Amino acid sequence: MAQRRLLEGLGVTVAEETAYRALLRHGPATLAELAAETGSSAAAIRRLLPRLEDLGLTSRVAGRPLRLVATPPDIAVDILAARRQEELTHSRAAAALLATEAAGRGGPQPEEVLEVVTGHDAVARRYLQLERDATRELLVLVRPPYAVDVGDGHQNARRAARRGAPVVRGIYSPLAFEQPGMLAHARRAVADGEQARLGQVPVKLAVADARVAILPLASEEDLAVGSALVVHPSALLDALVGLFETLWRAAVPLRLTEDRLQPEGRPRVPDAEVLALLAGGMKDDAIARQLGLSPRTVQRRVQVLCERLGARTRFHAGVLAAQHDLLPE
Repeated sequence: MAQRRLLEGLGVTVAEETAYRALLRHGPATLAELAAETGSSAAAIRRLLPRLEDLGLTSRVAGRPLRLVATPPDIAVDILAARRQEELTHSRAAAALLATEAAGRGGPQPEEVLEVVTGHDAVARRYLQLERDATRELLVLVRPPYAVDVGDGHQNARRAARRGAPVVRGIYSPLAFEQPGMLAHARRAVADGEQARLGQVPVKLAVADARVAILPLASEEDLAVGSALVVHPSALLDALVGLFETLWRAAVPLRLTEDRLQPEGRPRVPDAEVLALLAGGMKDDAIARQLGLSPRTVQRRVQVLCERLGARTRFHAGVLAAQHDLLPE
């Protein structure tokens, strides 16, 4: 099985990491011993040596023949991280200088307002970059199909752990919850501080700091997001922000509670959570999938709630719940 890369994010190549980790396991070693440990040649290790020393991963033991020793991992990683941080600082400074050069042209050119991204993976990377770069506010209109896997626990954990994370406001289409697991994703997002609402979502959209937006280029009927349009500061971007704010005012709050347990240990979904999904226009089958209930159970719960509220229809029940402040806080 291939060895998992641990130092890739710090600018260390596969060959360099392989040699360093072999040296950690073996202890001080000659070039020939290290070559045997890595399945390489002494000449190849000799060519790597200047780079390994420059990265601070190895040092030489005094005496002959030449023997190498690995730098302790905690020290090595600190050195690499400090170097990468310095590079990022220089890059940010360079970006500021380049921006001043572009500013002299009197505003963005038409071809700089719109950026077309093609390919599912490229769209996913561009969205994640937009999400990471947001510092003040991230606005999101959520509906399928999805470019990013909402069930990716690693990505979700990284989002939750971000320091200085922006305020996130999301409007979820009832169609969003047709995908199994989406409600659990929304619950985690709300627990992490997202302000979520249910409402009509005509198009997928994400806007970071009212500075850049991304939306699908192709029809929403496509099964995957294969291309996207990135919009930079312009009247079009202002219109997209205005669209979000209009939809936000018309949407219903989606404040999901944590799962509660009945005395016998089985999960009990609060009535308020069912009402919140009703208010968003979700169908019984979709509610059942998201809450882990059978469609028949959901139908019975909806019927009881309608009778209790004096509602004529299921949607009327959601409206009455909102009017009487019965949706979950």
